[in-house]
Amino acid sequence: MSCTVQAGLLDQREKNMPSPRKPFRINVGFIIAEEAGYSHKIPFELEKVKLDDLELHNLEGEATIDRTPQGLLVLGKFSADTKLDCVRCLKEFTHSLQWEFTELYAFTKKSVSESELLVPDDAHIDLAPLIREYALLEVPIKPLHDPECRGLCIECGQDLNIKDCGHSQDTDDSPFSVLKNLL
Repeated sequence: MSCTVQAGLLDQREKNMPSPRKPFRINVGFIIAEEAGYSHKIPFELEKVKLDDLELHNLEGEATIDRTPQGLLVLGKFSADTKLDCVRCLKEFTHSLQWEFTELYAFTKKSVSESELLVPDDAHIDLAPLIREYALLEVPIKPLHDPECRGLCIECGQDLNIKDCGHSQDTDDSPFSVLKNLL
């Protein structure tokens, strides 16, 4: 292969690759110009990405963008790991997330869906807010590193998963504990 052909292939690859600063910002101008029914897949593989307050590791996924008469239908399927704190023992652990989404970026306000997404005038859509929103929906409300986690001692703070401190873990100090006797 000649140097000019190799350089041309490299330039083409660089154009198709997302920007390292904004990896989820996609130029969809070429898809808009296609006929309805055209589909384009964009793979994502990022070792680490921070989306506002959410940090994701080993993000893998794919966004399929379908050209429809109303707009661009984006189907996303992603998986990643994130660090969470166990609500019982406060130990940090890695939690795996998997999520999918389907959203329409409408060409006109008349075609807009519930999400109210419109194709921007510059034909660059940013999937980062969608990826963040749908990933956050997969984060458990009360994350546990292990379903059998025993938590911390309410008296001395000892991690009961490591050793038992001997303190009673009964929480009858509440002023409402007398109501239990009524049952």
